[in-house]
Amino acid sequence: MKHKFKIGDHVTWNSEAGHVSGTITKIHTNNFDYKGYKHHAAEDDPQYEIKSDKTDHVAVHKDSALSKISK
Repeated sequence: MKHKFKIGDHVTWNSEAGHVSGTITKIHTNNFDYKGYKHHAAEDDPQYEIKSDKTDHVAVHKDSALSKISK
């Protein structure tokens, strides 16, 4: 299945601190544990790991929370 985003895509999402941008580093297509939480993912509903542009923070989001932007 083709995913909405791919590794290396530059994306933005809304966080408590406002809009954040980063680069997708990994795509999860199975359930996984991250920072003590179980995240649910499937081939047709993946979750994406994104490294923030401004910090070393890594966020995990579904594609519905992300928008692709150009660098």
